[in-house]
Amino acid sequence: MSPVLAGVLQLLALMAALALAYRPLGDHMARVYSSDKHLRVEKWIYKGIGADPNTEMRWPAYLRGVLAFSAVSVLFLYVLQRVQGHLPGSLGFRSIDPDQAFNTAASFVTNTNWQSYYGEQAMGHVVQTAGLAVQNFVSAAVGIAVAVALVRGFARSRTGELGNFWADLVRGVVRILLPLSVVAAVVLVACGAIQNFSGIHAVGQFFGGSQQWNGGAVASQEAIKELGTNGGGYFNANSAHPFENPTPFTNLFEIFLILLVPFALTRTFGRMVGSLKQGYAILATMVTIWIGFTALMMWTEFHHHGPAFDIAGGAMEGKETRFGVGGSSIFAVATTLTSTGAVDSFHSSFTGLGGGITMLGMQLGEIAPGGTGSGLYGMLIMAIIAVFVAGLMVGRTPEYLGKKIGTREIKFAACYILITPALVLVFTAAAMALPTPGHSMTNSGAHGFSEILYAYTSGANNNGSAFAGLNADTQWFNSTIGLAMLLGRFVPMVFVLALAGSLAEQKPVPETAGTLRTEKPLFTGLLVGAILIITGLTYFPALALGPLAEGLAS
Repeated sequence: MSPVLAGVLQLLALMAALALAYRPLGDHMARVYSSDKHLRVEKWIYKGIGADPNTEMRWPAYLRGVLAFSAVSVLFLYVLQRVQGHLPGSLGFRSIDPDQAFNTAASFVTNTNWQSYYGEQAMGHVVQTAGLAVQNFVSAAVGIAVAVALVRGFARSRTGELGNFWADLVRGVVRILLPLSVVAAVVLVACGAIQNFSGIHAVGQFFGGSQQWNGGAVASQEAIKELGTNGGGYFNANSAHPFENPTPFTNLFEIFLILLVPFALTRTFGRMVGSLKQGYAILATMVTIWIGFTALMMWTEFHHHGPAFDIAGGAMEGKETRFGVGGSSIFAVATTLTSTGAVDSFHSSFTGLGGGITMLGMQLGEIAPGGTGSGLYGMLIMAIIAVFVAGLMVGRTPEYLGKKIGTREIKFAACYILITPALVLVFTAAAMALPTPGHSMTNSGAHGFSEILYAYTSGANNNGSAFAGLNADTQWFNSTIGLAMLLGRFVPMVFVLALAGSLAEQKPVPETAGTLRTEKPLFTGLLVGAILIITGLTYFPALALGPLAEGLAS
């Protein structure tokens, strides 16, 4: 079987599996966030944290819950790393330095999982399980909660109430992420991923000598890191490591986990607003972009010119022979079009245009299908922009899902789409202008610039993947990327929740003959065009200096 055909068959199998899971999972999540009943274990949690799950919150209170919980999480994870050397199960690893502890705490709390350290040489069992794995669950649940709050803003009228953050957070973990992660972890263990708490031991090598390895609760963390679109990895090689991703089947299974919840949330959205067709329109937009990017990535990695590429059957540098070009291309697109950041190959070794595709996927806002929750609310923001543009073209007040998109709503949407590009471009410019960050660049020229641009694109968009040639474990990068992650995660949430509150206060507008039909293919095309044009106008000059220049020169 040719490598191209194998890649296409993997893509078709993945699409079939996602289609089978779409309806039951989407409906289940809609029931979870619409129910007024609480499980017994949830009641214990509410009692332990002193929260009343039945109290409705307006958007400022909901936002305070998000920020307070996240601030405490950053502090807890920071302290846990700083005292690691005194904890049992530390495997002899020292406590983490202040700048790296801040970077890592910000990274995992913001669902980014950027790692400027070697996982198997820095983090002991306690930090990995009680710190990093816990944040993989709750940071994903925070993203879903904010998305659900925005959906309620569309579904409700004449009230500013968006639900209860604490109830949404707990339900997301207990009823959705935890059960799915248990099943996924069992599958990964059955397929060869490790799950233990062993210490450091020597492993013999084929050509003599030995290498030090430690075990860990790898399968369970691998499951939630993919399912919650967190990223990161127990080992520095990430999902290219055979302990984390042993076989071609587990590789495809992990891609399935990455895409599962973000795609299914579109059905949850349709259920909660009372129109499944609206959910299908958002799904169609996500799928169009995802398939387009995957096809483009496979084309550039399979057919890049040159004798070495022809002999290898594609651009194999930096890719696992277990997965090949096809599996690696599908994984790379899935992980950068979501906020996952896990990698089964090294994006820095992709062709110039291939590396640019991974960057552009993040720069779209990671909305196709995006992160758990963040992809849905990011796409709904873009839908509001598209409706506004359509309204300008026909001279009609824009409406979406029965809500008028006025001056206040469009300001919130505009601020949302501007904050992340501002962070990426300002921090990239500063890093290129100052001498100290430049010492971390392994490469010069267009590829060196791409390393810096990729790092801040990944941090501000809460992705977490990186170009391997950049040494990011410095005070400058730990601090600035940490700030980019925090600002890129929580400032947009302010505008999302403010928009949700504004929409919930409105009374519904009746549909008329002049109402834009946002469930039709025409709107899907308009939305795809708006996303690509807005991103292109924002990032094209920077992309032209980096991956485009490199790709055209090769």
